[in-house]
Amino acid sequence: MRKKYFTREVKVGIMVVVAVFVLYFGLNYLKGIDIFSSKSYYYGRYENLGGLVASSPVYVKGFKVGQVEQISYDFSKKESFVIKISVSKDIKLPRDTKIELYDEGIMGGKAIQLVYEPIILSQIMHQPGDTIQTQIGAGLMAKISGDLVPKIESISTQADSLIRSVRTLVENKNLTKSMASIEHTTSDLAVSSSQLKKIMNNDVPHILNNVNGLTTDFKQISGNLKKIDYQSTFAGIDHTIANLNLISEKMNGSEGTIGLLLNNKDLYINLSNTASNADKLLIDLQKNPKRYVHFSLFGSKTK
Repeated sequence: MRKKYFTREVKVGIMVVVAVFVLYFGLNYLKGIDIFSSKSYYYGRYENLGGLVASSPVYVKGFKVGQVEQISYDFSKKESFVIKISVSKDIKLPRDTKIELYDEGIMGGKAIQLVYEPIILSQIMHQPGDTIQTQIGAGLMAKISGDLVPKIESISTQADSLIRSVRTLVENKNLTKSMASIEHTTSDLAVSSSQLKKIMNNDVPHILNNVNGLTTDFKQISGNLKKIDYQSTFAGIDHTIANLNLISEKMNGSEGTIGLLLNNKDLYINLSNTASNADKLLIDLQKNPKRYVHFSLFGSKTK
């Protein structure tokens, strides 16, 4: 009879081992632990961790180089907590390196960062297993408060000054008068608007009708002016002007009667003497009427 090596019990055992390995590898992978890479371990002491836990990340200038492996405590000492961190084997830490505990996010998560100056070749390096000096960095909220609080105080002062100015302006009597004046002006504008609306609805259409009538009349006049025979009209005017010129020449000459009256000097003198004699006769008639008129109720006497 042939002997079986892979019995049911062996298969179950192999499956359990594989499952444990997968579970261990998966858990470490989820924690960010690479079990196949070589690491160096360092230690640090803290009086208060502020919520730091194992598996918290370790950064250098924002780049993850390891994690917190273990946290042990002894409350009988001032620095009660000792943390063990793992760092990639290729990371060299100079003697002035500090393990800084700081806020990783707004929600308050804690993380570790390694702070040191640029490495010089002649510097002495920490050896794996060394205890490194620690410090606590300013929290994110503390930084935000440090940056915002002065600005908020400045804004608060300006807002207070603005409120006082607005209050002074509101309580000013001139503002009340101005508001009353504005209200009165608004009322007047409303009345003017109503009147303007009436004019636009009533008078303007009538005016436009009149304008249309005038336009029609001008159009008719223009048509009538186009029908006028300007050439014959101007010819008649020229003929009339020529006749007036001829009459004027005859009046200025000595040929016609009017010309003789206007240009004969002797006739003027005779007319002047006649007028003078007539004037003297009227004066004498007024002074001695009896010399020229005889009147009697009983008959006249011959002298």
